[in-house]
Amino acid sequence: MVAPVAVSSPKSTLLQNPIYLGDPGSSFVGGSLKGLSLHLKPRQQRRGLTNLVVASATPTVTNSNASGRFYFNFTGFPFPLGPFLNRRTIKTEAVKGCIWLFEQEQALGFSSVSTNIRMTLIKLKSGGLWVHAPIAPTDECIQLIKELGAPVEYIVLPTFAYEHKVFVGPFSRKFPLAQVWVAPRQWSWPLNLPLEFFGIFRAKTLKDEDVSTPWAGEIEQKILSSPEVGIGPYVEVAFYHKPSRTLLVTDAVIFVPRQPPECISKESLLASAKNGLAVKILSKGKEVPDEPVVDNKRSRQKGWERMVLQILFLGPSNLLEPNASFVQMSQKLIVSPIVKTLVFSKVPEKVREWVDSISRDWRFKRIIPAHFAAPINASRSDFRAAFAFLDEFLGDSNAAWPSLSLLFSSIMGKAASYFPPDDMRTLSSLDRFLVSVGAVKKTVSGRKR
Repeated sequence: MVAPVAVSSPKSTLLQNPIYLGDPGSSFVGGSLKGLSLHLKPRQQRRGLTNLVVASATPTVTNSNASGRFYFNFTGFPFPLGPFLNRRTIKTEAVKGCIWLFEQEQALGFSSVSTNIRMTLIKLKSGGLWVHAPIAPTDECIQLIKELGAPVEYIVLPTFAYEHKVFVGPFSRKFPLAQVWVAPRQWSWPLNLPLEFFGIFRAKTLKDEDVSTPWAGEIEQKILSSPEVGIGPYVEVAFYHKPSRTLLVTDAVIFVPRQPPECISKESLLASAKNGLAVKILSKGKEVPDEPVVDNKRSRQKGWERMVLQILFLGPSNLLEPNASFVQMSQKLIVSPIVKTLVFSKVPEKVREWVDSISRDWRFKRIIPAHFAAPINASRSDFRAAFAFLDEFLGDSNAAWPSLSLLFSSIMGKAASYFPPDDMRTLSSLDRFLVSVGAVKKTVSGRKR
């Protein structure tokens, strides 16, 4: 989940040294590596993702013919992206006969912190598929795509972030006739490696509001391309599917669901529910009981709540009793605290221009991000309310922003930009440290200017 920022975070591990072993056609430094296949029976139980703002979607339960979940990935800096061997894929139909969502678990290294990572497929009028932010191309995932009965025509990387970039090369080799398009200003850290190193060849570059793309009649695009916020720029491409009035983003906004996504394994949730070292450190001085974790709904929910708070805040104030902070952060359309603090607060003018342009030109009624819940039933006012914090950094409030619908969205809790101060303390301290060593820019303040 978390955000593709200029430093590492539980949601975005930047970067690198990629090796693609789950793909039979992959190669690394001239060596051929054969992919393996491990056939597992899919679990039948499902956790719903429907709530006040999230639109209902029908999950697809895979059969034994599409159960190849083996995918070896041990890359990422400073923490590798897990799961390292097994990735379950969940497919849902977001818009009937038009948009499908594919989700897998994404874990931070050897920790007990996981979230979901999402790929979105849109069926074009040509009959082909347009793929947004590919995920690991396991046998199960590829089989689920083939069941749609349409060829993959375009593969799109909408960000610079490693957690999404790492799968584009292996995925594109499964569909060699598809065109690959990438966000501009690609970079990586600690080594700024070319796209070819990631197995991405002959890629075309996305341009802001480009009307010459093959999909321009159905899908429009707007690019947030900021000045460098530290060791590199923040780049994200938003897309608008006009026929379904759907906005696609990567990490700009999220909606934390009350229940964990179905793709996150029971084992991960129970590991997070255990009172380990992180809980003992972040317990507000309370005694932490050393007791075994019982596999039940309560334990899994506690594991999910702890995962969310670590993803959003890095070091939340109270992991021992996470529910109070979790309730404040869930069931709302928000900008992740990490993205807000380490990225958007550094370049508020650019972000405001991008948000204004999206809200002005696109009349969307749902949002599909690359993490947490989706699809989200949200309007332009909800989207803008999530970015209300920009006023704090720009000083004078933009006269075009205040509206009755925006105020209604904020009052009703559909969108929020307020975060608990105790939970923000660690992230704020990290921000000050990174500024002091030159890793990120100092936060812009309109009032100080």
